[in-house]
Amino acid sequence: MDISRTLDWASSRTHGVLVTLRKDGRAQSSDVVYAVIDGRICISLTSDRAKTHNMRRDERVVFHITDPATWSYASIDATAELSAVATDPGDATVNELVAVYRAVAGEHDDWDEFRHAMIAEGRLVARLTAQSVTGQIH
Repeated sequence: MDISRTLDWASSRTHGVLVTLRKDGRAQSSDVVYAVIDGRICISLTSDRAKTHNMRRDERVVFHITDPATWSYASIDATAELSAVATDPGDATVNELVAVYRAVAGEHDDWDEFRHAMIAEGRLVARLTAQSVTGQIH
């Protein structure tokens, strides 16, 4: 399958499954909300989650998206890059988290509240760069 066609298809969706590797090599999967921004799959997550720890240790991930209504799916082998943890309402991470939120859900009712929540929750952005993809898109 073609990566750019797959990312184009993925950009019209917002839910997927992130598969990371535990320390012992077993897979750990998490349902996540995502946005495709600048050709990368971007996910808001917290710094204390297992998936975050797994990606800090091993950047190799699989991102799986499915559309059962059309028997379409894509399993994307990717590498993960993690942003810094949000620490200030105007820092680059918070600004990126705003962009991810907007791409997924549109405008927020209170951006100041959102920005402070990102810091309180210890949020960061995982940016997945596709290396290869398998599946079928109908």
